[in-house]
Amino acid sequence: MLANTKRVKELIPQKAPFVMVDELLLFTQENLRSRFKINAANLFVENDYFVESGIIENMAQTVALHTGYQFFLMNKVPPTGYLGSIKNVEINRLPKTGESIETCIEIIQEFMGVTLVDVVVFNGDEIIAKSQMKTVLAT
Repeated sequence: MLANTKRVKELIPQKAPFVMVDELLLFTQENLRSRFKINAANLFVENDYFVESGIIENMAQTVALHTGYQFFLMNKVPPTGYLGSIKNVEINRLPKTGESIETCIEIIQEFMGVTLVDVVVFNGDEIIAKSQMKTVLAT
């Protein structure tokens, strides 16, 4: 693990109770893997399931974590960014309270503060969701 919950909270712009990533597991310039444990008190839990909007927020925050960690490695303050677009969303199943999900991103393209990524969310070896996202850094 590269960063625990405390450090992760310093690397993304979201603040409690809106944080949907707990740990940074893997980082390269092109990839990142995060982990998030679903807890019953989470804003996006309904009837013991982490709902679609929570999964999408977890995806977006994992992208933000990649950017935040890049800036951390350069000794710079992580910037704020915005979700520019999301497409090709597939959600195969909703994770239950108590389960952990791991979210993997692969950078497809970065140019002038715009990042295009493929995102896949796993529960163990099972792919539970995927999408493609574009994020934009605030100027």
